[in-house]
Order: sequence, then C-alpha cells, then structure tokens
Amino acid sequence: MALPRVLGRSRARRGAVQALYQWQVGGGSSADIRTEFRERDGMNNVDWAYFDALVDGVIREVDSLDRLLTPRLDRAVSALDPVERAILRLATLELRDHPDVPFRVVINESIELARTFGAEQSHRYVNGVLDALARDVRPREAHGTHS
Repeated sequence: MALPRVLGRSRARRGAVQALYQWQVGGGSSADIRTEFRERDGMNNVDWAYFDALVDGVIREVDSLDRLLTPRLDRAVSALDPVERAILRLATLELRDHPDVPFRVVINESIELARTFGAEQSHRYVNGVLDALARDVRPREAHGTHS
C-alpha cells in the first residue's frame, strides 16, 4: 500500500505549495487556508494530515526556515520569486522535521513542483539550494553514510 501514501503525500505537497503561495501573497490564517483547500474541486487523494502538517509547519516556523535557507541563497529570501520561496520553505521544513521522508524524495518532488509552478529555470535553482541544504541538515543521508 505504499503507492497510495506516496501519491497522497505528493498531492499534499502540491496543494501545500499553492496554499503557501496564497498565504505569502494574500495573508490569512493557516486554518482558513486549510479549510479553503479542502473545499476546492480536484483535491482528491490528498494526505490531508500531511498537508496540514506542511502548511501549519511552514507558517509557524517561517523565521527559522528562512534562517536555514539564507546561507545557501544568492539573494534575500524576500527577493525570491514567491513560487520558489514557497517550494524552498516547504522542502526545508520536510528536510528538517520529516526524517521519514528520504532527502532525495524531498528534492525530486521540489524540482517537479518548480517545473510545474515556477519560472522556466527555477527547478535548477531549487535543486542547487536544496542539495546544499541537505548536506548540512541531513549529512549522513546526503553523503551516503548510514552509521
């Protein structure tokens, strides 16, 4: 039954990026945004518990996530495109707080989100930032040691 969980989490990430983009641009509470997304058409087979954890986690921890991201960026977090910012914050939360998700899954899903929602080459930027972040946040996993 791994496929439904994987699919549900993938869809949760996709919805979370959209929700975080909306929050960054228009504000609003986490609860209101989560409710709105549950009522949207086309939000099928979503792992809602994971969606909630991602959206709530990023909104609650935005300052600490930005502090983790900042040394790996070539500009201020506020200067990032809002789509890239949402994707990078989401991935940073997953890398830091969800060790059950392999770091490669976080990076690959983030690249796909950037290809889907971001500017033409944003997936390359997202990949570079997250590769550097993973080496620091999950050094054993990112460097291939399993001790």
